[in-house]
Amino acid sequence: MSYQNITLQIVDRTAILTINREAKLNALNKETIGELKDALAEISANEEAWGVLLTGAGEKAFVAGADIQEFMDKSKAEASELSRFGHELMDSLASFQKPTIAAINGFALGGGLELALGCHLRIASTNAKMGLPEVSLGLIPGYGGTQRLAQLVGRGKALEMLLTGDMITAQDALQWGLVNHVVEQDALIAKAQEILQKMYSRSKTALAAAIQAVNATNDPRGFEAEIKAFGQCFGEPDFLEGVNAFLEKRKPNF
Repeated sequence: MSYQNITLQIVDRTAILTINREAKLNALNKETIGELKDALAEISANEEAWGVLLTGAGEKAFVAGADIQEFMDKSKAEASELSRFGHELMDSLASFQKPTIAAINGFALGGGLELALGCHLRIASTNAKMGLPEVSLGLIPGYGGTQRLAQLVGRGKALEMLLTGDMITAQDALQWGLVNHVVEQDALIAKAQEILQKMYSRSKTALAAAIQAVNATNDPRGFEAEIKAFGQCFGEPDFLEGVNAFLEKRKPNF
């Protein structure tokens, strides 16, 4: 297939998926989410692809967030549908029957961190910074972040990140269990490939079964609650002030 916002290539049995919007810091808009969904379907059907390596173009950002411009003028119902659309991608990644690794090569913020959280493993470069800053927009994460972050780092650390909106360093992310490894940026792809190649020497059937078994611990009711709460934020005064302040490059006045 032909893609506008991503690239896909197969290297040593690994499908390397790159979000290719470097000028926008690889911001995750609806079109890009749709292309990633299509690419996963393509990879699933490709017997030459045994695993997925997901990264961002350039050296600054994995994905520096969602495209906030798309949030403007949406009703609560439309916002919930946008959230569900993003959830479908993250759920596809999380339940993918081939192993998926996010190679976090810079900023992974908001929807970008949620994209990484959807992958089975995460490897970060030393310059990477991660966070869920949605509260500064009068919002909450809407693509599974409230659930998957808590599952990885625990309730207390998740709430600290969610309620402050602060970014954390790659080393903090490693200490908290958010990422599996931290390496220099020029070694990032090689490290991800090294781990995937080890997985390829194991039983494909067993890998798929292990992914399915671990995912069985997730409570779908939590994801539905997030979708509803995300939608309810839209149209509220804090949301309007937060988004306008972001677009106008000023501090919000909540």
